[in-house]
Amino acid sequence: MYQYTDEDYALVRERVDEFRDQTRRHLAGELSEDDYRPLRLMNGLYIQRLGPMLRIAIPYGTLSVRQLRALAEVARRYDRGLGHFTTRQNLQLHHLKLEDVPEVLADLAGVEMHAIQTSGNCIRNVTSDQMAGVAPDEVDDPRPWCELIRQWANLHPEFSYLPRKFKIAVSGARHDRAAVQVHDIGLRLVSGTGHAARFEVWVGGGLGRTPVIAQRLRTDLPGEQLLPYLEAILRIYNRLGRRDNKYKARIKILVRELGLARFRDLVETEYATMEKAPLRISESRYRAVAGHFDRPPVSAPAADEQGLEAQAAEEPAFGHWLRWNTELQRQPGVRAVTVCLKGGERQPGDITSDEMDAVADLAERFGQGEIRSTHHQNLVLPDIPAGDLREVWRTLAARGLAHPVVGTVSDVICCPGWKYCNLANAESIPVALAVQAELDELDYLHDLGEVRLNISGCMNACGHHHVGHIGILGVEKRGKPWYQIQLGGSSAGEVSLGKVLGPAVPQEQVAPVVGSLMARYVALREGDERFLDTVRRVGLAPFKEVLHAAA
Repeated sequence: MYQYTDEDYALVRERVDEFRDQTRRHLAGELSEDDYRPLRLMNGLYIQRLGPMLRIAIPYGTLSVRQLRALAEVARRYDRGLGHFTTRQNLQLHHLKLEDVPEVLADLAGVEMHAIQTSGNCIRNVTSDQMAGVAPDEVDDPRPWCELIRQWANLHPEFSYLPRKFKIAVSGARHDRAAVQVHDIGLRLVSGTGHAARFEVWVGGGLGRTPVIAQRLRTDLPGEQLLPYLEAILRIYNRLGRRDNKYKARIKILVRELGLARFRDLVETEYATMEKAPLRISESRYRAVAGHFDRPPVSAPAADEQGLEAQAAEEPAFGHWLRWNTELQRQPGVRAVTVCLKGGERQPGDITSDEMDAVADLAERFGQGEIRSTHHQNLVLPDIPAGDLREVWRTLAARGLAHPVVGTVSDVICCPGWKYCNLANAESIPVALAVQAELDELDYLHDLGEVRLNISGCMNACGHHHVGHIGILGVEKRGKPWYQIQLGGSSAGEVSLGKVLGPAVPQEQVAPVVGSLMARYVALREGDERFLDTVRRVGLAPFKEVLHAAA
C-alpha cells in the first residue's frame, strides 16, 4: 500500500499544527463559531447531537495493520472505544471532546492518516472496490489510479470551494463493486493494464434528495490523460455549478440542465485548450505509485482449498460462514474473508477498539498485513490461505464477527440516524436491529439469497436507500418517525433507483413488513431467481399488496 513521502508527512503535520492553533483560538473565544466552522469542516470535524464527530479518511478503503491498531488506540483513548465504518469506506468517531481533536489528528499523522477533505465542498475521499488487486474479474488494480487522483485532489487550490461536495469512485473489475454510476464522477478500467489502461468515464450520478444515475461521458480515455480530463470536468462544474441553492448545487443538476451533449462539448473544449503537460501521467510517475501496490506472490496448496468441503461437512456453522463470508481470489489457494460488522445487537458498521486489534492480529498472522473497508460497512481480509480459514473463523466467531449473513437481507447498510445526526428525521439503527431480529432464522435467511437492504434516516441518503434492493427512508409525519419503503434499487450491474412501494409505515411495522415482503418473494420467485430479479420481472404490484395489508 502507499507509503508517505517526506512531503506527505510535512503537509499533514503542518495541517495538524494549523488546526491545533485554530481550535485553541476558538476555545479561547478568539475565533467565532461562524469563522471556525469552515475550518473544522476542512478537517473532517462535524458537531452532531452527541458532540464532535470526526470522519477519518481511508483512501480507497485500504488499511495497514499499523493503521488499524492506531485507530483502535485513538478510539480507546479519546472516544468510548468504538468506531463506525461508513458507506464511503471511512471511519467515524462520534464521542470526542473538541479540545482532543487536534491530538487525535496528530496521532493519526504518525501512521500516515488524516481527515483532510472528508467533509466540506471539496473532492472527498476517493473510493474503490474492496476486492481491488485480488478480484478474479479484474482488468487491473485500480488503487494506483486512486492514489494518483488523491494526490491531485488533496488541497487542490482551484477546487477547495466547489459549489457542493464532490465524490469520485474507481473500479477495475467487470462487475462493479464500487458503485461508480451513483457518483459525481465514476471511473471504470475497461482495457489495458498499468500505464496503458483506458477508462470509461461516468458523470453526474448521486443520491440524496435528487437521486440520479450517472451518464457515460467518455468510453475510452487513455490513462495518461486521466488527470487533465478530470480537471476539465471540475473546471466546468466549478465555473457553472449553482451556488445560490445548495439543493441544486451538485454536478448532477448541472449535467441535467445542460444536457449531456452540451456538457460534453464544454468539457472537451476545456480539455483541448488547457495546459495538459504538467498533469499528464507519465509511465515513470505511474510506476512510482504502482510500485507501492506490488503484491508478493501469494498462493497456497490446492489441497487446502479442496479440503474445505470436508471441513464444512464436519462443522456446518463453518460451512455457512465459508459460503457467505469468503470470496475466491484470482491468486490460487487463498480467499478474501469478510469480517461481518452486523448481527446480534451490533449497530451496523460499529466496531470496538478490542475488535479492531483482533482483526489487525488476524491480518498480520494469516494475511499480508492488509485490511479493506467496504461500501457495505464491513471489513475484508484478503490473502487468507485456505488451510487457515477455519482458525480465522473460530477467532472471529468468538468475538461475534463471523455472522454468516454477508450479502443477505440481514447484512443491512445503515446510517447512524437520529441518534447521532442533526439532519436525521428518524432512527435508523433500531430499525436495522429489528429487521435482523425478524429474520434471525439462518436457514430461511440463506434460502432467500442475495438481498440488499439499505436504511437512511433522512433524504441525504447516507445509507444509500435509493440503491438497496429494499430501501427504507425515515421521514417525519405528525411529529413521529415513519418509514417509506422502496423496491428495485441496485448500485451494481444494471444500476437502478428504487421505486416507492406505497404509504409510509410506523417504526414498529417496518420489520414485520420486510418479513412479509420476503415471504411474498419466496412465493413468486422462479428457481434460484434473486429477489431483485423477481421484483424486476413481476413489478411492484404483488408487493404493494403486502404493504397495504399492513396499513
